[in-house]
Amino acid sequence: MDAALDMDVVRDDILLSTLPNIVFDGWSLQALRDGAQMTGYDAATMHRAFPGGVPELVEHFGAWTDRRMLAELDKHPLDEMKVREKIALAIRSHFEVLEPHMEAKRRLLAHLAMPQNLGMGLSMLYRTVDAMWFAAGDTATDFNHYTKRATLAAVLSSATFYWLDDRSEGHAETWAFVDRRLNDVMSMGKAMSAMGRAGRLLSHLPSPARFARQIRQRAGSAPAENASTHMAENI
Repeated sequence: MDAALDMDVVRDDILLSTLPNIVFDGWSLQALRDGAQMTGYDAATMHRAFPGGVPELVEHFGAWTDRRMLAELDKHPLDEMKVREKIALAIRSHFEVLEPHMEAKRRLLAHLAMPQNLGMGLSMLYRTVDAMWFAAGDTATDFNHYTKRATLAAVLSSATFYWLDDRSEGHAETWAFVDRRLNDVMSMGKAMSAMGRAGRLLSHLPSPARFARQIRQRAGSAPAENASTHMAENI
């Protein structure tokens, strides 16, 4: 096992030990230090693993979640599924990976809502929906590449707020919510016209910060169901 792979394992170990601490200390250097100590790594190893500190830890959490999501998708016969079914499964797998770390995810949303972290939040969201689309077999390189990801970003964002407040058994209400949003916004079974309308969203995004604000406002400033419906009407 080479040194690079060893360090990847160290990062994962520290992350998983840090996540429970975030409930109490937030996404902070203290939580990171405690996580490294609980895993048995000294301060020098912690700094080697995360030389960028908390921002790098946050980025790694996003990458770790995406990797785990893709690993779960590989367990399913994706070649036999329709694209819409693959996307729904990807969203569900994403939340199931996060299930043990729900409170850390909740705290992360507050952390990424800070002005200095908007760009990072946008990048993480884009990487997640990009991974979902590629897993679903999307190979588009034209404008549809971006409209698909903008649309899915809106769906995933609103679904995240819904999921965090969902107390139904097995998160059944969240899965139903995702199905409704995919029907309303993505319309995969009918035509790509709904995807084309997502171009309107991109045309109003002169900066990553504005895109992040729009997603947060539409998904978080109203009850999740109404917020997502509002997005569907404007994409």
